[in-house]
Order: sequence, then C-alpha cells, then structure tokens
Amino acid sequence: MKPQKVRLNRADKSLQLVFGDAEFTLPAEYLRVFSPSAEVRGHGAGEPALVSGKLHVGIERIAAAGRYALKIEFDDGHDSGIYTWEYLRELAQNFTNNWDRYLQRLRAEGKRRDPEEGVVKFIG
Repeated sequence: MKPQKVRLNRADKSLQLVFGDAEFTLPAEYLRVFSPSAEVRGHGAGEPALVSGKLHVGIERIAAAGRYALKIEFDDGHDSGIYTWEYLRELAQNFTNNWDRYLQRLRAEGKRRDPEEGVVKFIG
C-alpha cells in the first residue's frame, strides 16, 4: 500500500507518511538503524547488524524508487537502502517493539545512540 503523502521534515529529522487509514512520523535515527540495506540487514537470515551512534543523523533527501519504494539518503553518507512502501508501513506499525528491542541490544553490547558519548581516557 503506497502512502498518499510523504513529507520530509529536516528540522525534526523525521519522515511523515500519510496512508489512507493512518499517519506515522518516523525519526531519521530509527530509519537509519533499521535500514534495509545489505550493510545493515546482511545477505541472509539472522540478526541485522547493530548500528550505533546515529542519534544526530538527519535525512539529506528522499526520492521515489520506481512505484514501490523510497530511497533515503542520510547525512552520514548512508544511501544504499531502498525502503519499500510495505517495509515503511511495517516499521511504522512496529515502532515501539522495534525501538525497545534496539535499545536493549545497544545496552547488551555496551554501545550508545550518541556518537559523542563514550569513555575518555586521560594519558599523563
């Protein structure tokens, strides 16, 4: 199901999708860490790669990919994911569960959303 409207909000770093029966706003960080690209999803079954440090990522541009998908280019240079309308709808409907699972994985692996956050070692 193709959305009736797609709006990029650079200031809020989000993408708004308006379907006939629902409206969703998806943060750029969420879209980036759940990219359908091979870099994130891999080439087979199993757990996708854990992408961290994308708290401040924004969306540079969006473009139609045929009639079935959207290509999203992020300001961190990532641009290889093709987000089908079906996948975007799935991401939107499962946002809470996906995001909670993502945050749990980050904690379990000792990684952070903020690329600036980390351990500082003083040498001296």
